[in-house]
Amino acid sequence: MSSFVRPAIPSQYRAISTHLAIAPPVSVVIPAVNEAENLPYVFKTLPDWIHEVVLVDGNSTDNTVEVARELWPDVVVVPQRGKGKGDALITGFEACTGDIIVMVDADGSADGQEIVSYVSALVSGADFAKGSRFANGGGTDDMTPIRKLGNWALCTVVNKKFGARYTDLCYGYNAFWRHCLDQIDLDCTGFEVETLMNIRVVKAGLKVQEIPSHEYLRIHGASNLRAVRDGLRVLRVILKERSTRRAQRRRRTQATMLNTGRGEVS
Repeated sequence: MSSFVRPAIPSQYRAISTHLAIAPPVSVVIPAVNEAENLPYVFKTLPDWIHEVVLVDGNSTDNTVEVARELWPDVVVVPQRGKGKGDALITGFEACTGDIIVMVDADGSADGQEIVSYVSALVSGADFAKGSRFANGGGTDDMTPIRKLGNWALCTVVNKKFGARYTDLCYGYNAFWRHCLDQIDLDCTGFEVETLMNIRVVKAGLKVQEIPSHEYLRIHGASNLRAVRDGLRVLRVILKERSTRRAQRRRRTQATMLNTGRGEVS
């Protein structure tokens, strides 16, 4: 009786688990400002099969960069050009060389071991893998009742106005194929960039799959989030994107009428 021999995995593939291997290189983007104390917890959970880590340093005054290089010797450090989380992410995306990009916060609230779920969704056919704290299996240790209410209200508006089916809106743990950037054309520099991405992937007709994710408490330092202030910024993005969508519809209708001759003046 012959014994079973597991077939060798081709060298261009990287093993993720005993039953899954991928060819597309995965880049992880981490925007950070003075997160030296938190980075050890962040890097400890990152899987060793990822292609690269891109740390976007927002002019840190502590030893964030030095700690990152010590923890991950091949880390790609990119100085942030402007200010704001959106600007940092856009800067990091431009520096990525992987086909898949994963967004991870530097405060220790995200578990890097969940990346496998995001990547699995993408290689199975999704364009955008969106983390959700409120999908079945997700959770959060870091949301006050007012923030939960605000997130629910804003999520409801986006679902109604754009035809989305999100259970969570304002969460920064996401992954996507790099080619998606050409279709969503990010132009937002602040915290609300995550909402903008979620809206534009729907407007672009991309296939979105929500991934249950657990958000942990920030380990060190204080968050810069302010529920009312940031909620209003997110609302402004939603209203702006809604106005843009209406204008696009009007232009398409006018173009159709002209093409069919209905817009001609006799």
